[in-house]
Formats: sequence, structure tokens, C-alpha cells
Amino acid sequence: MVTKMKSTGSAAGSKSSAPLGGTVKESASQIWLAGLGAFAKAQEEGTKVFDALVKEGMTIQRKTQAAAEEKLSEATNRMASMAADVSSRASGQWDKLESIFEERVSRALKKLGVPSARDVDALVARIDELERQVKAAGRAAPAKKASPAGGQPKPARKRAPAKKSAG
Repeated sequence: MVTKMKSTGSAAGSKSSAPLGGTVKESASQIWLAGLGAFAKAQEEGTKVFDALVKEGMTIQRKTQAAAEEKLSEATNRMASMAADVSSRASGQWDKLESIFEERVSRALKKLGVPSARDVDALVARIDELERQVKAAGRAAPAKKASPAGGQPKPARKRAPAKKSAG
């Protein structure tokens, strides 16, 4: 430790310069040794502190990465939700557009006199019913060939031979 110098009177000025020089030398030496001790201690403790800082840095990095991944996951989920919402809205709009288109085409075809699918289906059903009725009627009474006027077939006429002209 640095020692304080005692101040002596002015009469002892020349005698005190020798002990003053020794005291300054001794103080400088102690400061130097304290600096060397601090340097050695810093080297010794420095690696421990450095390792502790590295560990703490790794912990903070892991926490930061986990937080970033969580935020990224949230953002991804939000975007997926928004995309699904937009897709469903677009699908609904396409359905509306399709129904409007079908309605207008149907009106145009009706104005032109083109039968609709329902009309064609009704006709097919009617034809099927008529075919069933015809088949049922054909089984009930065997079909007779209709004869010309009166019931009895007329005898076939014989052609008269053509007259030969004298030429």
C-alpha cells in the first residue's frame, strides 16, 4: 500500500529529499506490482468469464431462435388462414358467376326454342311409357293383318294380253 509522506518543516528540506525519493520509488514499485497482479488475475479469471459469457450467449441465442420460430409459425398459420379465406371467397364468386352464366344461356336457348334438358327428359319418359303401352297392347290381342275394304281379299286381276298390231 502506498504510504503517505510526512511533511517536515522547511529546515529539513534537503534531508527529506532522499527519503522522499525512496518513498516515491517504493510507491511506484508497489503500483507496478499491483498492476502485474491484476494482469495475472485477469488472465486467470478471464477464461472463466469468457466461458461463462459464451454459455450465456448460447442460452440467449436458443431463446431468440425459439421466439423467432414461434413468430414464424404464427405468421405462417395466419397466412394459411387468410389464403383459405380468400380461396373460399373466390370459390363462392366463381359459383355465383357460373350460375349467372347458366341462367343466361338457358334464357337464350329458351328464346330460340331449343328444348331444355327437363323437356328432353320428359319426352324420353313419355316415349318409354308409350312403348310399354304398345307392348302391353300387343300381348293382349294378337295383331291381325288388316284387309282392304270389306274383309275378303280381292282376287288378283289377270292382265289381258296386249293386242298385236298388224304392221
